[in-house]
Amino acid sequence: MRQAVTATLSVWGERRFGYSTLKDSSESLLDERKLRPGLKEDSVIEEKERAENEQEHLEAVLGLPSSPVEDTESTEPSDSTLESCQDRKESGGMEASLMSGSKNADSVGRKGSLGALPVQRCSSLGTTAPQWVPDSQAPACMKCGSKFSFTKRRHHCRACGKVFCVVCCDLRFKLTHLGGKEGRVCVTCHSTLINRTLRKDQKKVWFADNLLPQSESRSANSSPIHRSASHTQSTELAQAEVTDIRAGDEVRGLNGNSTKPTPPKDLPPILTSTGVKGDYTLEEKRTESSLLEELERGLAEPLVFVLNANLLAVVKIVSYVNRRCWCVMSKGMHAVGQPEVVILLQCLPEEKRFPTDIFNHFIQIYWDAQTAAGKLLNHLSHSLVSRGFLGNNEHAGFLYVRPTFQSLEGLPLPVPPFLFGLLMLRAEAPWAKAFPLRLMLRLGAEYRFYPCPLFSVRFREPLFGPVNNSIMRLLVDFRFYRYTLPTVPGLVVDLEARSTCIRIPKTRHPELLKALNKSNERVLALGACFNEQADSHLICVQTADGQYQTQAISIHSQPRRVTGSCFFVFSGALKPSSGYLAKSSIVEDGLMVQVTMETMGELRRSLRDMKDFTVTCGKLHPAERQEYVHIQWQDEEPRFNKGIISPIDGKSMESLTNIKTHQRLEYKANGKLIRWTEVFYLLKDQHPNGPTNHTSHNRLSERLARAFCLALCQSLCLLKEDGMTKLALRVILDGQKVEFLAGGNGQRLPAPYQDCLNQSLMSVVQSNSQYQGLAACQLELIFYILEDTS
Repeated sequence: MRQAVTATLSVWGERRFGYSTLKDSSESLLDERKLRPGLKEDSVIEEKERAENEQEHLEAVLGLPSSPVEDTESTEPSDSTLESCQDRKESGGMEASLMSGSKNADSVGRKGSLGALPVQRCSSLGTTAPQWVPDSQAPACMKCGSKFSFTKRRHHCRACGKVFCVVCCDLRFKLTHLGGKEGRVCVTCHSTLINRTLRKDQKKVWFADNLLPQSESRSANSSPIHRSASHTQSTELAQAEVTDIRAGDEVRGLNGNSTKPTPPKDLPPILTSTGVKGDYTLEEKRTESSLLEELERGLAEPLVFVLNANLLAVVKIVSYVNRRCWCVMSKGMHAVGQPEVVILLQCLPEEKRFPTDIFNHFIQIYWDAQTAAGKLLNHLSHSLVSRGFLGNNEHAGFLYVRPTFQSLEGLPLPVPPFLFGLLMLRAEAPWAKAFPLRLMLRLGAEYRFYPCPLFSVRFREPLFGPVNNSIMRLLVDFRFYRYTLPTVPGLVVDLEARSTCIRIPKTRHPELLKALNKSNERVLALGACFNEQADSHLICVQTADGQYQTQAISIHSQPRRVTGSCFFVFSGALKPSSGYLAKSSIVEDGLMVQVTMETMGELRRSLRDMKDFTVTCGKLHPAERQEYVHIQWQDEEPRFNKGIISPIDGKSMESLTNIKTHQRLEYKANGKLIRWTEVFYLLKDQHPNGPTNHTSHNRLSERLARAFCLALCQSLCLLKEDGMTKLALRVILDGQKVEFLAGGNGQRLPAPYQDCLNQSLMSVVQSNSQYQGLAACQLELIFYILEDTS
């Protein structure tokens, strides 16, 4: 059992390794600014400015409170809305300098009908391209009044055209005039667009009504219906009579836009067991006070909330590392190819409400993963939320991490794979997007946990401020994120006394070549992964005056022998006349090596040829010991898919390559559907992405999955009643030998199912002669049986 690992901080000076000064190293790379293409921040293209009267009316509409209207059938504004628009218009007035030729026409429109004009403006928000306010006329943010500077950039709202700072204009919404693509919008426009969307379809529910005990029975379709996720859109949650979500509540629709989450009127229904295997009941209208009393008493079983027919939220109050925390975990994400999510949220003093915003966010993640694009979470990915999340406008979302050295004792955990979500603030969001490893380690330094804590704290101070003079400004586009620091999976950096080793897995050579081809010939920069074999790691701390300081975080009470690094940079700026072979130094939480252009060319050739390479750092005529930077190719890469086992017989899937099937196959019958989510390659020397096997393996896997689904379609209800909601099909092709094995819950399917499958699957292999000569391969396909909510 893993123990809780605390961390020890220390200032990381140049004295330990004898590196040159940080200031000289950073300045030498700053001189390379002209060598990096696209590093100049492009100015926003200015369009014709909007007539002042249009801006005044639009501002009046957007400034309205976002409380939901009572009449959901009507699209006309309420009387209070029209009065608010009229009052703001009359008080605001018009500036004569910006009046356009449409002034007379607008004046006539106002005289004829006061209410028609605001409705027209509000309906055109997001549907037609706005006229942007020029940069020259916006010296400060039009919402908070912050003055713009070189570091505080201007951002135009794609909905209203006004100019804001990044804090007031950091949300995204799918706009019609952008062809349905997401565009940057300000906070006010985002709230208005969300409320307008919800008025069209206000009644949403937490769960599909085929789970309700008193719901109407649906007509069963005896013939299976095929639905491919690449051709059909995800269905919305079905309507029910029990729980409604008001217009301000978060609902993730087909367009992928989320609303500002607010506490629902009632909690979602609770799933309780009747004591009979597979038999459950739904408890509705339970008060929060009674449920909190049960959790306070320390019940052995956590509460299970039903978010929809296929998604649950498991809630329990736990004591974790001497902190009282909400433990909220999802159950059902695996069915859409998504790792389960666990949120450990430190309780507030005298807290009397459930963190229902997390429920809304789980629904958002679920529907994001179910779309055809397959937006899935993974280690060091993030998800964003609207303002007001968990009671604070500064809460921006979650950074997701995979547990390593942290203690998991006493936590109710889902079946692997799963991720822990760490609450991040809006000032930290740029680092989560561009360089999440820095944010993860900085959280570890703040709370003294290595490499990071698994719990989240609300209403804390941000760990990073504006991105000022960081070296990352040269390597990452923090404005539009058009380019970022490339990362090769499995690449780690070991820092030791007088020696540095960059280890790269041989299986990741294609990814390294891709990054190498996109890099500048004079600068090679790559991000590293968290080094699990190191006992400490470099971190970057931003001081109160905005400067970046290098420190180290290590496992408590253990000597620091090997230190990990977050990135490395090779710069060809060193001149042969400098008297140095090469120079190495610590820059923030990474390593920078200055070499000559001749050495840079040799380094690139060795990387392309997958050969080891060594750079000697020091003077041409050394008077002291020299330092070495080694680049080594490794046969093995860090382990992945930890804890994942086969549903057939419990076989470990650790370090086996798997591919998510974004183009999912779904077959429906009798109110249930079966979905193919991923495929595992059971032979470690089997490379599915090879040029020769990629097409054949994909085609074979898809046809086998199709035959498997069709063979079991009529038995989905029976299989789910038996608890076999996760199924697997293992296929072994070795010359003339063909073997199929199917099962779930650690046991094989009964003989009648297996016989039916053998006939269907064998016909797939025999009817395609191109598979006869396919090299030996072993596949395992994963399927899930779900409730059909369409």
